[in-house]
Amino acid sequence: MKKSTVIITILVVLVGIVFFWYTGVYNKLVSMEETVTAQWGNVENQYQRRSDLIPNLVSTVKGYANHEQATLQGVVEARAKATSVSIDPTNMTEESMAQFQAAQGQVSSSLSRLLVSIEAYPDLKANQNFMDLQAQLEQTENRISVQRQRFNDVAQEYNALVRKFPNNMIANMSGFNTKPYFKSDAGAERAPEVQF
Repeated sequence: MKKSTVIITILVVLVGIVFFWYTGVYNKLVSMEETVTAQWGNVENQYQRRSDLIPNLVSTVKGYANHEQATLQGVVEARAKATSVSIDPTNMTEESMAQFQAAQGQVSSSLSRLLVSIEAYPDLKANQNFMDLQAQLEQTENRISVQRQRFNDVAQEYNALVRKFPNNMIANMSGFNTKPYFKSDAGAERAPEVQF
């Protein structure tokens, strides 16, 4: 009778150890995935802020730059396309992230073209509303950059947890997948040429 009690006790202890280990790793994965999701929300929040600034910028520019209708239309269209692309942070893929980045890149590109074309309008450049909007847009671009970096940091920590052994067994059984990263824009790996 004593031998069977010892064996049962050992089995109960082993099952308890495995259960608590599994629960601990699972809960850590859930916490990290929630952190990634929350950080993704911060990224989207900054992109939304930029998107909200665009109509004000376009309407301010419209009053001064009647000849820039094609550029203004490009900004509006890029904004509309970017706001239509959304990602579910629990099911992120490389493809959905690339689509999102491409849409946001089009917004950045069209805004850059607009701001370059404004150089021909000194009255607009001196307009306080325009200057305020331009400053807010710059600040928002900086915030986007910071939030993207923070997202990559928490995604890296999460991905490491998902991929490390023996956590990867629990992650695979429970449906936890790695998250994609924000990547540099095309051409960012080359240093710009400076000529005097």
